[in-house]
Amino acid sequence: MFTGLILEMGEILSFKKRSGGAILSLKANEVASTAKKGDSISVNGVCLTVVNKNNDTLSFDLSEETLRSTNLGSLKTGDIVNLEPSLSPDSKIGGHFVTGHVDAAGRIRSKVNIGNMMKVEIEAPANTINFLVEKGSVAVDGISFTVVDILKDVFTIVIIPHTAKFTTIGFKNTGDTVNIEVDILGKYVARFLNRDGNKDSRFMKTLMEEGYSK
Repeated sequence: MFTGLILEMGEILSFKKRSGGAILSLKANEVASTAKKGDSISVNGVCLTVVNKNNDTLSFDLSEETLRSTNLGSLKTGDIVNLEPSLSPDSKIGGHFVTGHVDAAGRIRSKVNIGNMMKVEIEAPANTINFLVEKGSVAVDGISFTVVDILKDVFTIVIIPHTAKFTTIGFKNTGDTVNIEVDILGKYVARFLNRDGNKDSRFMKTLMEEGYSK
């Protein structure tokens, strides 16, 4: 489990595809200082397990599914990625709960400067957009953001200067791919409300009887 608050950016040292997946090695000063073999690390929002550590170098095994469904499959030597270690019992809870299980790969449609801020429009599949709510949370490449607008096939976020400077979203361009994970709490609520395949579940009926409307 993560929070979407990036600790540092790491540099890809090697990315070797092999049968059934790939081996990824990266340089991570702060994250590597406390990481050990078997730890979970968020890499661009994808939860990966450390399989080897050598000083400030961490290595991970990537499955074929991870390569197919996230932007990790297009990584190359020298690329920069967002890194966050998993939560520990004494961790401060900021951002929002992020599992590291990416729901979809989206694409940056536009980036517009608004004063010293930046508004970013991101294309996403309908089955991902449907789980988003305005002012709700979303993880983009592992970064916790607040959803600003939701349209038919896009949503928008606003980037503050600190986030632009210390994460990859600041230098990604129009057309670049980003990993999207919707708020896990919203997914469970949606599943609960539609657990019988009918929006008029007993829970919804109870709400309407108490004066709430759809």
